[in-house]
Amino acid sequence: MVREQLEVLNALDVAKTQVYHFTTIVIAGMGFFTDAYDLFSISLVTKLLGRIYYYKQGSPKPGTLPPGVSSSVTGVALVGTLAGQLFFGWLGDKMGRKKVYGITLILMIICSVASGLSFGSSAKGVMTTLCFFRFWLGFGIGGDYPLSATIMSEYANKKTRGAFIAAVFAMQGFGILFSGIITLIVSAGFDHKYKVPAYNVDPAGSTVPETDYIWRIILMFGSLPAALTYYWRMKMPETARYTALVAKDAKKAAADMGRVLQVEIEAEHEKIEQISQDKANNFGLFSLEFVRRHGVHLFGTTSTWFLLDIAFYSQNLFQKDVFSAIGWIPKPETMNATQEVWRISKAQTLIALCSTVPGYWFTVAFIDIMGRFAIQMMGFFFMTVFMFAIAIPYDHWTKKENRLGFVVMYGLTFFFANFGPNATTFIVPAEIFPARLRSTCHGISAASGKAGAIVGAYGFLYAAQSRDATKTDHGYPPGIGVKYSLIVLGVINVLGMLCTFCVPEPKGKSLEDASQENVDVQIRPGEA
Repeated sequence: MVREQLEVLNALDVAKTQVYHFTTIVIAGMGFFTDAYDLFSISLVTKLLGRIYYYKQGSPKPGTLPPGVSSSVTGVALVGTLAGQLFFGWLGDKMGRKKVYGITLILMIICSVASGLSFGSSAKGVMTTLCFFRFWLGFGIGGDYPLSATIMSEYANKKTRGAFIAAVFAMQGFGILFSGIITLIVSAGFDHKYKVPAYNVDPAGSTVPETDYIWRIILMFGSLPAALTYYWRMKMPETARYTALVAKDAKKAAADMGRVLQVEIEAEHEKIEQISQDKANNFGLFSLEFVRRHGVHLFGTTSTWFLLDIAFYSQNLFQKDVFSAIGWIPKPETMNATQEVWRISKAQTLIALCSTVPGYWFTVAFIDIMGRFAIQMMGFFFMTVFMFAIAIPYDHWTKKENRLGFVVMYGLTFFFANFGPNATTFIVPAEIFPARLRSTCHGISAASGKAGAIVGAYGFLYAAQSRDATKTDHGYPPGIGVKYSLIVLGVINVLGMLCTFCVPEPKGKSLEDASQENVDVQIRPGEA
């Protein structure tokens, strides 16, 4: 039997698109802008860190980060993000979305600045402090995932909810793009100021001491957008769904949303009291009733996000290695330190501008027309097609005359990742679970994704090494090569398609219908 909807929640579901919707998108979206900037900017400066701190006199090639250091610098923020998603996701259901939202932002601001101020008298000291601060930066970023998604889903109307949540997530694309632009500007400025020779001309002189400021400025810049939105985050009222369905405060929910929607809303104390006493919707996360209603759904959201992020983060964090392998980025010894940073950021910026950012906004435009399931299936399918298309004839694409074709095909995998599962895996967990478990379940799903990202970040680093031991980066064992690494990522995308069948379609439904909160189900004794 379907229960009658609360007036305050129905008002949100049928509300016309208003200014507060766009305000929420910007406020929540700037958190994701910062998240993407902080997570992906590190890939632009790892080569530089190797040149500065691991230069070996007499070596024919510039210094590179040792395998353990490189994987830690790249992946430690992802580990922190995973922990933050679980912790803040749970806390968001216990304390409320708004209270926890401010904590995550403060943590991100402080740790962005601290990452750039990483100190030490040796390479080991600097890398250790950098990893320490990036772990806690990731911890704050982790909280932003479940909270931003949950807040936007609970504020949105049911007709355009998918587009609104997708728009918040689309700010991640701008964050990736912005990190490339800032790196281009900073590296170009330093290269203009300090005109130094290439490494093969003067190894020691190709990296001047002032180069150390480049990576610090780039990492610290991530604190700015987060700081600019802190005040507005604190001005946002708590979501009505948390206030009414979790905190059981009918008066506050009606007053807050009445102010936002500029309408009079009745405070339905009796109806909320009735809902709170209904045992059919008081089951816990670790109950048989949750498994019956949402067990398959949680498997679907966690498995698809896990598989997607293996491929997505492998592609994003190691673009420089793939482009270097096909010769699109010149050999490091032919450039000085700032020129290498500029080249790497140019490649990432072009990919972000031409494929990553458009992919996000195609999802915004079509998600409430096509639905989440169709877009996710389509995205995984075309990611598979283009991954195999560049991997199987890989030797063809490495020839100089074919490199542009490789870059186009590689860019299309990014386009369909974002006009596909990278967006939908973020959106769906914010729609299909009950209000009192929504942030927690989104955090679990997102943490599963970050587990995949960690597999991608650490695994691809080693797997993509040449099969010829004489051609591997310094300190790395032979791997399976870029070609076979890309084939493995293609197979992972196929698995993502299969797991998508476990994900329900919430298009056009209220959150209470999509999560089955409006359906009375009798719970058997001992199962609550």
